[in-house]
Amino acid sequence: MHRAIQNGMLHSEVIPTPQLDPRSELPLYQQLHRHFTELIRSHALKKGERLPPTRELAGLLGLNRTTISAAYEMLESDGLISGQVGRGSYVTGGDAPAAGEGLNWNSLLDGSHVPPAPPIPAPQDAISFAVSRPSEELFPVDDFRVSCEEVMAGPDFGSVLQLGSPGGYEPLRQYLLEAARREGVLRPGDDLMITSGCQQALDLVRRVLIRPGDKVLLEEPGYTGLKNLFVEAGAELTGIPVQADGMETDQIERAMARGRFKALVVTSNFQNPTGATLSREARESILRQAGSMGTVIIENDIYGQLRYEGAPLPTLKQMDDTGDTILLRSFSKVSFPGLRVGWVTGPRAVIARMTEAKHLSDLHSDQLSQAVLLRFAVSGRLEAHHGRILKAGAERLHAVLAACDGYLPRGTRFTRPQGGMNLWVRLPEPLDTSELLGRAQREGVTYLPGKYFAVGRPDPGSLRLSFAGLDPAHIEKGVKILGEIFSSELERLRDSSSREPAPAMV
Repeated sequence: MHRAIQNGMLHSEVIPTPQLDPRSELPLYQQLHRHFTELIRSHALKKGERLPPTRELAGLLGLNRTTISAAYEMLESDGLISGQVGRGSYVTGGDAPAAGEGLNWNSLLDGSHVPPAPPIPAPQDAISFAVSRPSEELFPVDDFRVSCEEVMAGPDFGSVLQLGSPGGYEPLRQYLLEAARREGVLRPGDDLMITSGCQQALDLVRRVLIRPGDKVLLEEPGYTGLKNLFVEAGAELTGIPVQADGMETDQIERAMARGRFKALVVTSNFQNPTGATLSREARESILRQAGSMGTVIIENDIYGQLRYEGAPLPTLKQMDDTGDTILLRSFSKVSFPGLRVGWVTGPRAVIARMTEAKHLSDLHSDQLSQAVLLRFAVSGRLEAHHGRILKAGAERLHAVLAACDGYLPRGTRFTRPQGGMNLWVRLPEPLDTSELLGRAQREGVTYLPGKYFAVGRPDPGSLRLSFAGLDPAHIEKGVKILGEIFSSELERLRDSSSREPAPAMV
């Protein structure tokens, strides 16, 4: 494939060509990561050797440069290589430690793990579109403080501080069960458990349900924290493209025609990162297809309570006559994400196994957070806060859509959600959002490039704008800065392309 480079000089050794299968359920960047990991750990690539530059390797393999960069980032996170600006990436791991050096923890720990999307560094005064979270300015701190005081003054406060149940703080669990009955998401064979946020709920579901080699359908692009959980479980992932109406149901049908899938994970409302919402027809189609193939539906509905306009749709759980859908929800997006309180509603057998798994993991979630949230809810303060969140969210959504319309370069496409916290932007080719991120950061704006949300199809021209944490003025200012950066780079690239000499006619 390539003459290896060492110490800046070419030599005759050949790096074995990776056997990449574009039809595999394992994304190409993970296949490439696995290939180089084996070479380094087997000492076929030795400490100090330089890996091929990303641009050169992409050309040799016929891949997008973003794919190579994603594989190299994983290798660097594993401690197997080190990237040096202006010099390239060099092998640093894989060797046994010399006497007296201590243990090499990177080699002892599993090198096949997938690191989460790295935090996007930004100055304190930067305009950050990088994190999907509510605004601290909207937190009703005084109301929350009163709720805390009421809990601590209550006759049962001592029991709140005692060891509890892995299923959750029972008064809050009963409150959520009653709310589920009123909404129509609790079937006779269902139960409910409380988790430390939706992320733990996803982790517990995959722990009790997924085994290595199981096939799972995910959204593409999709939430990176969800994808990484299933990769760690050894699942074979297939990404289903997400359009304006959510997952493409015809693509689900094509995938299911090729084999049985253990689970399908879907965000029914205001999907992260696109903001897309499943239409009623798509919901019916997913229920029908999953039911006919014996596929478990895991419905992530943490954004459903953030609808700013339009009529709400019933959840898949509500529409599922079998009651088999597993529904995940959370307080994090509508109240205080730092408290980490979520819950799962599903068939009793599944909830029982998840409760056992949680007991092994952390015994139970923090009871004080649960008790305070319950008091915050039953006092009416949560409902009042929810109303303020919806009003502010609508203003921020309108601001980001208007800014995208007004400032992003011609040819840009972006989603138009009716709620949630995020929208998805696709810039005109050949712009690469990963390469432009550094320039945006220098101008005081951050975002998350689309490559972090890829399941199997990296999209270098895409990015997520998370708008809920910013006020309208900062949203407009930030998008305007991004628009200027993207437009000037697009003009430069097109101007450069137009000046390239025409090939000789022979």
